[in-house]
Parts: sequence; C-alpha cells; structure tokens
Amino acid sequence: MTKLIECKPVTLAVTWGESRNTESCGLTRGGGAMNRVLRWGVGTVVIASGLVALALWDRQVAPETPGIVATARVATDSLDARNRQNGGIENGGDDDQILFGDLHVHTTFSMDAFVWALPLMQGPGARPPADACDYARYCASLDFYAHTDHAESLTPRHWSMIKDTVRACNEAAGPADNPDVVAFLGWEWTQMGNTPETHYGHKNVILRDTAEDAVPTRPIVAGGVPFRAMRHDPQPPIERALGPYVADFANRKRQFLQQDKRKELVEVPVCPEGVNTRDLPTQCIEVANEPKDLFRKLDEWGYPALVIPHGTAWGYYTPPGSNWTKQLTREQHDPKRQTLIEVYSGHGNSESYRDWRAIAYDAEGGMVCPDATDDYLPCCKRAGQIIRSRCDDPASADCAAKVTEVEQAYLKAGRGGQLTVADVKPEDWLNCGQCTDCFLPPLNHRPGNSVQAIMALNNPAERDDDGRDLRFRFGFIGSSDNHAAEPGTGFKQAGRHSSTESRGAANQIVQQRFVDRAKPTGNPQQPRHFELGDPNSPFNFLQVNETERLSSFLYTGGLAAVHTHGRSREQIWDALQRKEVYGTSGPRMLLWFDLIDNAGQRHPMGSELEGSDVPHFRVRALGAFEQKPGCPAWTEAAIGVERVEQLCGGECFNPGDTRTPIERIEVVRIRRQTDLHDDPGPLIEDPWKVMRCSDEGNGCSVEFDDPDYPGTDISGQKPRETLYYVRAIHRAEPTINGAQLRCDYDEQGRCVAVKPCYGDARTPLDDQCLAEVEHRAWSSPIFLMPPG
Repeated sequence: MTKLIECKPVTLAVTWGESRNTESCGLTRGGGAMNRVLRWGVGTVVIASGLVALALWDRQVAPETPGIVATARVATDSLDARNRQNGGIENGGDDDQILFGDLHVHTTFSMDAFVWALPLMQGPGARPPADACDYARYCASLDFYAHTDHAESLTPRHWSMIKDTVRACNEAAGPADNPDVVAFLGWEWTQMGNTPETHYGHKNVILRDTAEDAVPTRPIVAGGVPFRAMRHDPQPPIERALGPYVADFANRKRQFLQQDKRKELVEVPVCPEGVNTRDLPTQCIEVANEPKDLFRKLDEWGYPALVIPHGTAWGYYTPPGSNWTKQLTREQHDPKRQTLIEVYSGHGNSESYRDWRAIAYDAEGGMVCPDATDDYLPCCKRAGQIIRSRCDDPASADCAAKVTEVEQAYLKAGRGGQLTVADVKPEDWLNCGQCTDCFLPPLNHRPGNSVQAIMALNNPAERDDDGRDLRFRFGFIGSSDNHAAEPGTGFKQAGRHSSTESRGAANQIVQQRFVDRAKPTGNPQQPRHFELGDPNSPFNFLQVNETERLSSFLYTGGLAAVHTHGRSREQIWDALQRKEVYGTSGPRMLLWFDLIDNAGQRHPMGSELEGSDVPHFRVRALGAFEQKPGCPAWTEAAIGVERVEQLCGGECFNPGDTRTPIERIEVVRIRRQTDLHDDPGPLIEDPWKVMRCSDEGNGCSVEFDDPDYPGTDISGQKPRETLYYVRAIHRAEPTINGAQLRCDYDEQGRCVAVKPCYGDARTPLDDQCLAEVEHRAWSSPIFLMPPG
C-alpha cells in the first residue's frame, strides 16, 4: 500500500542564478516513480533554461558598420590613360572630356539589398558603404558615383555612417581638382502605390555637397508600400526565433542581424507632420508621401540637389495602367531639380513606348483584360488560358465564367496577379506581360510610363517659368541600381550572380519559406482572389511580386556619362545641371550630339532652343574599348590579390587597345501633345532616321536635317515643340540575360515554351544565360520650340 507523506518546501536553482521556493512531495515504498517524475521535470526545466540562455547568447550580433575605405591612390598612369581615352580632342570631338559614373548605387544598408545579400539567397554577404567606394575606384575605374541607399531603410545612425564614408572616399581619392573618383551623397526616395492613382515611383536625390553644414540632417523617405514593407515582418515570433537555425544554420548570425536591423529602424519615431524640416528633431524619420512633399522639404533645406526618376516602366513594382500625367503639374514637378531621368539600369530599359497595355478600361472605368496581339500577351489573358486548359469542358459556359473570373481577379490583384492561379510554375506564364521587341526590357514593361511617353506629355493648363506650356525637359542618363555596393558593373558580361541582381533560394527550405509561401494551392480549376495591400498580410513584398521571373530580366548596370572640362565635383555637377549628359547600357561609348545653327555655333545635347530655321544636327560616336580578362596589375598592387577577388570577383575594368565598332546611329523624334488627352503613339517616331556606319574601330560621324521643322503637326494644327535624341548602337555581343525568358517559338512566331534564367539552382550557377545584344548609348535630347 502506498502511503502519502507531508510535502516540504525546497529551493531549486533556475536560470540566471535566481532561486524559487517550491514543494517537494515524496512517497513511501511506492513513491520512487513519483520521485523520478519529479527529478525528470526539474531536470527538464534546468536543461530548457540552459538552452534558452544559450540561445539568447547565440542570438547576440554586432550592429552594422560602414567598413573602411581603402586609401591607396589609383595608379597615375591608369588615370592619365583614362583621361586620354575619353578626351574630346584626341577622339575627334571638341575640347571637352567625357567622364563615366553611376548615380544609383545601394549597399547592404538598404533593407532589400541586405536580404538579397544573405547567403541563404546565394548572396555575397555584407557589402557596406566603404565597399561601394572601393569598387568604384579599383574594380570599375569610375570617375564618379552616388551613394543612394533606400531612405526608408536608414536610421539616423546609418545616415551618419554613410556621410562619413562618402567624405572618407573623397579624401582618399586625392586632390579636389583631379580626384580619381568623386563620391556624391544621396538617397533613394522609394515611393510605390498599389494603384495608378497612388503611384509616383522611385526617385534618387543627389546632393552637390557633402559637408555637415551643407546637407540635410536626415534623408527624406517616401510613404507607401516600401516604407511599410521595410518596417514590417509578417513572420510569427516562433519562426523569427527558430527560422535562422533551420534555414541556414551556418549563417544564422546574418539573419539575426536582419531582424535587429528592422527592430532598430522601427524604434526610430516618425517625425511630426506640418513642421518645417529644419525644426524637426534629429532622431526621427521624415516622410514625404508625394513628390510635392519631397520638393517642399528640399526647398526648406535649400541645398543644391537633383531629383532623378528611374525605373518608370519597371512592372515589377509599377501598377498596370500607370502614367505620368498626374505628375506634370507645378505642384508635383520641380523643373529646377527634376531635370534628368534614368533611361536604363540593371533592372532594364524604360525607354520605349508601345501601343499595347496590360489593362484597359471601359466607359465606366471598369477594368478590362485586353486581347492578345501578335506582339503582346497580357498576363490576365494568359491566366484565363491556363484556367481554360484545366476545364473538364473548355467550351462550356461554366468554363467561360471561370476564365472571366480569373481575368478580373488577375487585374484586381495588381502586381500580385500571378497569385490568382493555383499550382502554376513560372514557365506556365510563357512570355506574358513582356515587351518582345524592346532592347533589354524590364519585367512586365509598362509603356504608358516609359521615358518616351513621359517626354511626349504637354500640359497647357499650367505654365513653366518662361510662360510656356508645362513639359518635362529631361536629360538622359543610365546607372546600375546595383544592390551589392558595386557601382558600374556593366564593363564585362561575366559573373551573372555577382554582376547582376540575380539571386535565389540556396535550398528547398529557403525556397518554401521565402519564395513559395504566398503561392496558392488546391483545386487548380478554381480561380483565386488575392487582396493587394492588406496590412495584415502574412506575406512579404518579395513573395507577392514576380520574383522568380524577375531573374531573367536582370542585367549588368548602365552608366551616366558627362561632358566636362575637368574632373572636379563642381565640373561634374555643372554638366549634370546643363544636361550635357548621356546614358549607356554599360560599355563606355563616346557620344557627341550637337545642333549647328546658321552661324556655325554648336549647341550640345541637352540644349533648349527657340527658332523656325531648319535644324542641322551632327553626331559622332566611338565604341567602347574591348575588355581584357581579369584585373590590371595596379589594382592588385593597390589592394592585394585577395581583396580583388573578394571585392571585384576577379574581374575589373581592363580595356585593351581596340574599340568595338559602331553599327549605326538611330534618331528618335518626339513631338509634344497639344493637351494631355492626345494619343502619344503617333507623336513618337522611333526610329525617325537610321544611318548605317562603316566603322572599323575609329568611330562614326553623321549629319542630318529636319526640313519638316517647324511645319504644322500631324493633325494640321500649329507647330509643336519637337525634341530629338540619338542612339549609338554597338556591334552585337554576348550579354547576360540577353534573351530574357529564352522562348521557343512555333511557325507562327508565338512563344510556346520558355526556359527562364533562374537565380536559384534551377539554372546552373555557371550558366551566364548569354545571348547576342546590341549595346547602346542614348544622348540627352535637344529641344526645339517654334517661336511664340
């Protein structure tokens, strides 16, 4: 018989050295089992407490740091050679010099860049601000670059470190009148809306100066989707705690640092509204919801700054149906600061207008899925095709109803449209949503938001400072939009995973956790409905967007080129201000585009002129020097072989002695709308003229007139303002992602199968996804205005 005995209080040691009273009860004779249970329970508590303590210790990580800028100067003979190669007189131009730079560069201080750099996404690890300076100087041999991390990711601590690093870079670059690189300070204002009405797009803010008393106290962030996304983690607490151990144990510290990074960001309060920016506290995050708010705040600071829109046609984040009409007002456009636009980046070419659209609207404003054409397949239509192919009876009324339902569901889901069809692979979407005849297009090209469409706009209801109809008069640049602290990656088509943004899951656990989480499953015949913008959504930005197909539309970066008379910060800034600039898709092509007036005076690209004389234009272009493999000896001598491999991936700007031939010069002519309702299609003539070149490495020179100017416009109305720009086209060369989705076509020219270039193991790491592409340079326009 078992006999109960009295319970007595005892003391148990628990975690962190505390003690706690409890009761111990024993049993006589048959009490041994109960004692064992009690000892097991106590042991479990002790072990669990120890594991918690170990986990908390393991969880501790050091905060992000900016890195240390290398101080070795670029070799003098290398800098002299660069100056000679890009000098005007030496190459048949005028007495100017062409400098190459990148005005759109992110480091892992940006939240999205940090995620893509994680080893579990096959990223390179931390790439802090100092790496951007070192890469620009030693790997890419750039003349200038701008630091433009997403403002929405930056705390006051991060902004302070960025400022210090940019100043250290300029100090290391040498004398101010002849530095080996000029580093500009800036940020990206990353605005994004879920509808065309709320979407304004991304803009880079570039500051002229870097001194503490000549720059804003804090960057100005954009409200909207990215602001919320970078501050919100939809993972449940248990997954945040255990996920790093499961997904990538060896690199769990980087994942913990990501969590700390977000926590640090969220802990900084948002600045109060309605207060002059100079009167705000230093330790807050300042928000500008629309461009008008950004421009007002820049006015309050009063410092010289440029605001450069980019990625305007990039459908990865731009809602279908978007256009720039609502931004052509004096309130939403600052013609003093917003004077340039980024035509091309590593995320694709935003230049080209097309008549097709991803969405249409009926007379009542309802959404309509457009019909497919010979050169464009809307993704809403492809969603219907997929559902129809799964119907038991494709010809039935029930099937037709499901097709209509999924087309509408796709349109309502916006950039999350691919989540409206269950159990699909990226290959199932074929090449829907893509511009099939554009040069290196972005994913899901938005032609209504293209640079050409923007340049055709005219608002007669508002006036510019000269009393003329309000118009955008942008100069054109290229840049990289690189997110790995690598300015100017376009010098070679090598290293798809290092020189482009192509990333993907390192294993199946990561694939399921980071990529596939939002994908619907279940009945494949039934359309799904996805609500975009749900603040309580369990999915993050990358899971909602078309991240997998995106990898086929990521390229090496473009460049901004400026015509200057020297290498100083002031000379570069002056060239940017007067729009004597052009963009390239990566190669360092030399390009001059001038209007020669009746007096023989030269007016370079970016000029704005009024007159009625027949304009005469002159173009000269030289191809980029063909690249040698590896890095020049001076680079390894400056920073060491190991650093060159780690920073540059063993490949640097390393020009030979032969220039790539220029195949042809193309001229684009755009005549402005008379009002915002004009169809831009007939006004955009691309190409207006094509002139072939017989270039054997010495360049190409052409001249042309426009005898129709000013004339009457195509509708017989009064003459319109006309702008002209040129493209210099290189001989084709193998290019990363040059064929994007790599379609197989049937006899009718329809894409019937695709082979995407994935960022994960579905595409081998050594597959560069090369295809022949004609790289190019885009001049800034010359603007001609008829008298009156």
